[in-house]
Amino acid sequence: MKIERFEDIIAWQKAKELTIEIYKLCETSKDFSFNDQIKRASVSIMNNIAEGYERRSNNEFKYFLFTAKGSCGEVRSMILLAKDLNKFENHDLKILLQLSEEISKILSGLIKTL
Repeated sequence: MKIERFEDIIAWQKAKELTIEIYKLCETSKDFSFNDQIKRASVSIMNNIAEGYERRSNNEFKYFLFTAKGSCGEVRSMILLAKDLNKFENHDLKILLQLSEEISKILSGLIKTL
């Protein structure tokens, strides 16, 4: 499949899915600092993929993919913290961890391709 716009990138689609799930899970929590940080990091994944793609330069795209991968690590770190603090249900944590790991792997593949 040819990528004609950033919305076609599987990593962006998965990052959007992860972001939506995180926003839903944070709706009822009063820990505003934690919520803000994990939401911003998740949005950063998808936005860096989009921004890098729109630059239309493989070197810049690669740079932004590395940044997105870093944000993905931040999200995963916060998910693990949320697990230890019992912030979310185990089922939800498992889904978030799987998604974040999948996104990271896809990003690694994209980076290698470039």
